Amino acid sequence: MTLKKSLTHLNAAGEVAMVDVSDKAITHRQAIAAGQIRMKAETLEAILAGNSPKGDVITTAKLAGIMAAKQTAHLIPLCHPLPLQKIAVEITPDPALPGLQIQATITTTSQTGVEMEALTAVSIAALTLYDMAKALEKGMVIENIHLLAKTGGKSGDYQVGSRE
Repeated sequence: MTLKKSLTHLNAAGEVAMVDVSDKAITHRQAIAAGQIRMKAETLEAILAGNSPKGDVITTAKLAGIMAAKQTAHLIPLCHPLPLQKIAVEITPDPALPGLQIQATITTTSQTGVEMEALTAVSIAALTLYDMAKALEKGMVIENIHLLAKTGGKSGDYQVGSRE
């Protein structure tokens, strides 16, 4: 992997600065991120049966992920606010884990990418799953949050497992 020689979030004086994207082309961009929350089989069964004291765990976590993607620029310093055309958060039971798989797909037509929005959506959905189900189990583990793919922009496309 080759690292860039200059840091993009520092200005000429070496001070922290937001990257100027005003000269970049507006293009269609998409990012897909994933993660998971591991839990006891009994906890997963209770969530799927709707037996959590806090209510509908999965729907609440999906909504939290969508809301989080829209707030990314408020949460991560130097992240650009973006017009998001699509935010999809999917949460799928995985009995083999056991637990829940989380995937977020974010789409924009803008001057910069949406990787951080996708990663934020997955992270907050995972935290919400934990919060909604912690009365059932406190030992759940949030793990493996990562970018699966991204398209668009000057740096080109990326897919997990590909050479960077």
